[in-house]
Amino acid sequence: MVEPVGNHYIVARPVYSENLFDEEHEKLHRYHKNFWDNLKLYFRCSRQKAKKIALRFFPIVSWLPAYRFREWILSDIISGINTGLVSVLQGLAFALLVNVPPGYGLYAAFFPVLVYFIFGTSRHISVGPFPVLSLMVGGVVVRLVPDSGIENDTSTNISIINEERVMVAASVTFLSGIIQLLLGILQFGFIVIYLSHSLISGFTTAAAIHVLVSQLKFMLQLSVPGYNVPFGIIYTLESVFSQIKDTNIADLVTSLLVLLIVFVVKELNDCYKAKLPAPIPIELIVTVLAALISYFVEFEERFNVAVVGNLEEGFQAPVAPDVGILQKCIGDSISIAIVAFAVAFSVAKVYSIKHDYPIDGNQELIAFGLGNIVGGAFKGFASSTALSRSGVQESTGGKTQIAGIISAFIVLIVILAIGFLLAPLQKSVLAALALGNLKGMLMQFKEVGVLWRKDKYDCVIWVVTFLAAVFLGLDIGLATAVAFELLTVVIRSQFPSCTVLANVGRSNIYRNRKDYTDIYEPEGVKIFRCSSPIFFANIEFFKEKLITAVGFNPLRVLRKRNKALRKIRKMLKKGVLQVTPKGFICMANQTHESDEELDNNRIEELDQPTSMTDLPIQINWGSDLPPGITVPQVNIHSIVLDFSAVSFLDFSAMRVLQKTLKEFIRIDIDIYIAGAHEGFVEKLERCEFFDEEIKPSMFFLSIHDAVLHILLKKDTASSTKLKLTEKGMNKDCIINTSNGLRSRENTNPTETKF
Repeated sequence: MVEPVGNHYIVARPVYSENLFDEEHEKLHRYHKNFWDNLKLYFRCSRQKAKKIALRFFPIVSWLPAYRFREWILSDIISGINTGLVSVLQGLAFALLVNVPPGYGLYAAFFPVLVYFIFGTSRHISVGPFPVLSLMVGGVVVRLVPDSGIENDTSTNISIINEERVMVAASVTFLSGIIQLLLGILQFGFIVIYLSHSLISGFTTAAAIHVLVSQLKFMLQLSVPGYNVPFGIIYTLESVFSQIKDTNIADLVTSLLVLLIVFVVKELNDCYKAKLPAPIPIELIVTVLAALISYFVEFEERFNVAVVGNLEEGFQAPVAPDVGILQKCIGDSISIAIVAFAVAFSVAKVYSIKHDYPIDGNQELIAFGLGNIVGGAFKGFASSTALSRSGVQESTGGKTQIAGIISAFIVLIVILAIGFLLAPLQKSVLAALALGNLKGMLMQFKEVGVLWRKDKYDCVIWVVTFLAAVFLGLDIGLATAVAFELLTVVIRSQFPSCTVLANVGRSNIYRNRKDYTDIYEPEGVKIFRCSSPIFFANIEFFKEKLITAVGFNPLRVLRKRNKALRKIRKMLKKGVLQVTPKGFICMANQTHESDEELDNNRIEELDQPTSMTDLPIQINWGSDLPPGITVPQVNIHSIVLDFSAVSFLDFSAMRVLQKTLKEFIRIDIDIYIAGAHEGFVEKLERCEFFDEEIKPSMFFLSIHDAVLHILLKKDTASSTKLKLTEKGMNKDCIINTSNGLRSRENTNPTETKF
């Protein structure tokens, strides 16, 4: 019964143990499905389930018939055109990161969009090349087809190298797609949760540094070999600075000028985005002007600048991946598949929350997997989404993936008809455009200070991820970052927060006794909380903290008591010790015997419960003992373990916990466990945790239930009132076993309901 009184409430109910509560309220014993039950249910087929799977596998069937043609088509067309122009330029620019001819970037910006239109669940992301993925694919390309294989600069030799590199990029992309597809079919969309925001932020920032360094050779037009090895970024910078005197001034000036213009206009777009109907397409404007100037001024002939060159018109026939390449890049493909999905899903989730529609992580894996399979077959490279490109699609009014199809149509026009117009465009311009898209990622450096103030663990994860990805490479760096992130979780759970609780405000609220002054501790009772799951890695830490909290080691006390009983029995047998109504009387001087002599090679007997059935008197361990016999004093009679934050207990920890609780019980300390979650007791029963010493009756619904049970058990009177008595000036209060509160504050005696 709950009776509200103003902003207070009064609860009147019995003190409940878990067993009593279940009996009184007739708990249902439900059947919980096991793994095989869920497996059978998953593969069970029905007409409704088949329809549901079909609709989930082909999301287009759900949203396309509901498309509001008159309301949305114009917005999607405008958005699609703008996004398509950006996709063309980013496809060409990011192809340089992959170390393949720029034209192949258009394939990566075309085919995945078509596949995502049918299978994707996000309405706003723009699918295509992403700089981090392009750089990761480029690392594999350089490792398998290094620059050192080029013996001279003949066009034939360069063409052969480019063909090999295109095949490597396509094969890696194809395998990444297979991995994503399998993960989606097996419902592994949850893997993205293991990549925290701090990890992704640090990783993408490190990737931006790699992109910056990798584009220096195009901005300066230097022959810098690729280094896809640990500390490769240092070797690259060393190569750049060793050739700095050979810089092509025309390429350097052009790239810096383009980078400055793009940066300034993008800043203006951000400042006036509320007033502008659409962002200024500065990348398109700069690309057109740069291509025209390069063509009419004849930059290639006059200044020997590197240009895009003729782009192949049309599409090449699909090819099967090279099996030999697949065997060499399995690890890289897994990294690329996971990073691609993590980036795309995080961006898609932002827009799904903003526009209030659901997305399916598993279906996203399938969509990107199929997109990369098709893209790899047509010699494209790995795709995901870029935040800048998706921002253009959403901010210019895009409503659905119809905008994506229109953007793909723009890319198609460039591939089939007007690609030749980009032939005089300098590669340094594309490099500058690629760097212009890094501002958002580089600005993530600001997060370090914020994370340090809010969560130092997350800050350390960010820094370690960044340093590992920068110096060890993106593939090894990602693996190192994930391992370190999981290590921090293990460390935090291996050393959980363990506190001693006390009653606050004479109510049913229990908090850390160090945090409050108005506290009340039941006399002879310790309330101990562990705020973590208990498992094999932290059970010993839990045990140490519990022993520290109570102030003694129960096993040591038990052994001392059993040794004392051996001495008493021996003294009684020799007649040097007699029992009187007042206690023991020693009749002679007792010679000291070492503990080793008393053990007599029967140390295991010392760990058994104390037995006094053969003695003429029951020994009170807190009173005076015979001369020469001492045991550690125990000033508590009950321990309450708060398990409300213990989400699970594994079998290894269960065995240690059982042994520890028995040690306390054998020295006459009652153990109570409060707040255990549903199913906890049932699991302990299945694991045969309970026996004659440890019983299910020790479990209580809450700490307060356990404390009241202890007070009622220890109190000779049945009064439910706690009396405050005056003693001292300290504000700390103690609840004694006679239900009285001894206040150390000079106040008038009052009565408080507990």
